[in-house]
Amino acid sequence: MILIVTNKRDVTTDFVVLEMRRRGERFVRLNTEDMPQYQVVMADGDPANLIFSGPGGRFSLSDVTCAYYRRPGSIEANGTEPITAYVVAEWSAILRSLWNALEDRWLNSPFSILRAEDKPRQLAVARRVGLRIPGTLVTNVFDAAKSFFTDGPMIAKPLRHALIGDGEAGSVVFTSRVAALEAGDAEAVRRAPMILQREVTKLSDVRVLVVDNRVFATRILSQAHDETQVDWRKGVRFDLEHQLFDLPPDIVSACIAVTRELGLRFAAIDLIEDSEGAFWFLEANPNGQWAWIEQRTGAPVTAAIVDALSVRIGVAGGSRAA
Repeated sequence: MILIVTNKRDVTTDFVVLEMRRRGERFVRLNTEDMPQYQVVMADGDPANLIFSGPGGRFSLSDVTCAYYRRPGSIEANGTEPITAYVVAEWSAILRSLWNALEDRWLNSPFSILRAEDKPRQLAVARRVGLRIPGTLVTNVFDAAKSFFTDGPMIAKPLRHALIGDGEAGSVVFTSRVAALEAGDAEAVRRAPMILQREVTKLSDVRVLVVDNRVFATRILSQAHDETQVDWRKGVRFDLEHQLFDLPPDIVSACIAVTRELGLRFAAIDLIEDSEGAFWFLEANPNGQWAWIEQRTGAPVTAAIVDALSVRIGVAGGSRAA
């Protein structure tokens, strides 16, 4: 049986569910907002004996052959603030036991995802496997940032969070071109570290989806519109052209190597294709979105994900059928 850990509004999970139903796969979808509606039994206090019964059905961890950690939602509990906080903390503890007990059965372990979200680590890994990296400085020191800027055009982006605030009131922090650094910017720079990188002259952006040894590359023609030239996500243009294409074999191998070095089986990797046709690594999202790529291009990503979920990776790194 395959376990999917996600939230009720995750459309990407819907793609996986439909494909598993089409194949007749046994699965359970665990929407973590609903945890307080579940009943749990853990005989001997041993997570290996953990049994869940609730909105997603009844399942035992002993039945789970592989698990997909998609986008768990925040646990929803009713009551006064102290009681709610207590209930959420206790159910969070049960989920941590679940994460640990599944061990090698994850497509991407939650703990591997957490470690892989370290962007400086990603850059170090990508450099080690031979990918080009734009000149990079991580800092909150104004003089260091200004010195970096004097050596050529640069862009700025966040180390971790790309959203300030929550919900509709929140604002997205896009990758942005730095036009100038003045003395008046010193306090803003000092408040938090950021990533500064040399701006690479783009031909296009490239989203690479790695699922085990399968690679799907999509060229995003970001330079066709002013607002998408620095960050193709800006402007939410539905006419932004996407093209499936074949990466050079050495770049394919390097993307697979980055994914494995980060302890992952799945990654969404962002590259830049420069004006001379060379490829530059930007970052790897260990739990990135991919459904829109399939919708735009027809790339069989859902099928590849479900194929991967039918294989369990052993402790020693070899694979065996679930």
